[in-house]
Amino acid sequence: MSTHAKRERLLLADLLEAAGPDAPTLCEGWLTRDLAAHVVVRERRPDAAAGAVVPMQALKSRLERVQAEFTGKPYDELIQLIRTGPPRMSPFTIKQVDEGANVVEFFVHAEDVRRAQPDWSPRELDPVFADTLWARLEKSARLLGRKAPVGLVMRRPNGQTVVAHRGTPVVTASGEPGELMMFLFGRQDVAKVDLEGEPDAVERLHATKQLGI
Repeated sequence: MSTHAKRERLLLADLLEAAGPDAPTLCEGWLTRDLAAHVVVRERRPDAAAGAVVPMQALKSRLERVQAEFTGKPYDELIQLIRTGPPRMSPFTIKQVDEGANVVEFFVHAEDVRRAQPDWSPRELDPVFADTLWARLEKSARLLGRKAPVGLVMRRPNGQTVVAHRGTPVVTASGEPGELMMFLFGRQDVAKVDLEGEPDAVERLHATKQLGI
């Protein structure tokens, strides 16, 4: 049975292929070829990918070198590497690891490609996948919202809520789980959410660059 991560992987590969190597994305400074290289490096070069999360200059420099190397590869090759998945000995080949690490990663990056196009429209998610994203949101909200400039509560249409950041004044972001996930990953401009709170607090939250990892 196909997993959420596998489905999102194939969707991301299809979107990247359709967009071509030089299309814009929501990742600042990245074209589609840069995003494709990032996905490949992340799961095929863990020695370099650590530079994205460990604040050491040596690791960051290594990541930049490896990223540049993969960005220079033929775009079709990068797409195929994404489709075929990680190498045999990678922990990402384990279903539980793949689901845990890649569902949100691939969902957000697929939307980074889709929503950078002028004619994009919201994607309707099936209820099971929406629940999966909400479960991930509940676990990661504090991490993603830790630098929010105001108190932040996330609320889905069924009334479920999670606190992403404690503080005052409080802003409540309401929307479908996928939209809330995009918002918490710093894609506020394209996330279809309603913000409730003091006008100044809402403006500060919408404008901040501090959401996400």
